Amino acid sequence: MAPSERAEDLTGRARIRDAALVEFAEHGVKGATIRGIAKAAGVSPALVQHHYGTKEALREACDAHVIEVIRETKSEALHGGMANPSFLSIAMRTALPVQRYVARALTDGSPAAAALFDDAVEYSEEILERGAPGISKPGTDDLHGYATVMTGMSLGLIVLHEHMSRAFGADILTRDGYPRMALAMLDVLTDSLISPELAEQTRAALKTLPAAGGQFPHEENR
Repeated sequence: MAPSERAEDLTGRARIRDAALVEFAEHGVKGATIRGIAKAAGVSPALVQHHYGTKEALREACDAHVIEVIRETKSEALHGGMANPSFLSIAMRTALPVQRYVARALTDGSPAAAALFDDAVEYSEEILERGAPGISKPGTDDLHGYATVMTGMSLGLIVLHEHMSRAFGADILTRDGYPRMALAMLDVLTDSLISPELAEQTRAALKTLPAAGGQFPHEENR
């Protein structure tokens, strides 16, 4: 489903799910209630239970939706969506509530949050392995580690959104603050801050560290 189609997905079931995303992001899964979600969606609690049964089932539906949105938005962006003037506006309107949900889920910690992170790593590894328009295949001998760090850097910005927003002077999970953060991230990804010589020296030192038999201070008493 394209972002434009998602934006128009206003069925009762989808409206409840979208309201739940906001309520879970604001109050956490424990704090959110069926009654509160129903009120936010403009429906009765009975209709929420009719569509989803329990709050846990609704959370699972939100998780599945979040994974789908993240995958499809990234895929469309990588396959020419960024050239479409309307794509970014639609994608932001769809993705920002999702990012708030992800931030809360990762902060609260749960098997569902672990699944969200693992899926993001898996998808990043898939993209890096097969390549995509405008993306060079990385020159690493640890593609899974590479994908994991990329995911951690990306989602870490969202988890730390309150601190990031304070530093930027604008909420990074809004249309006002997000572009500046994204541009800074783009600069970080495209700049070559470390010289090839320093990178090679550091890589060689790190690769010999396990073989050296030494321990970090906090490991000595284990």
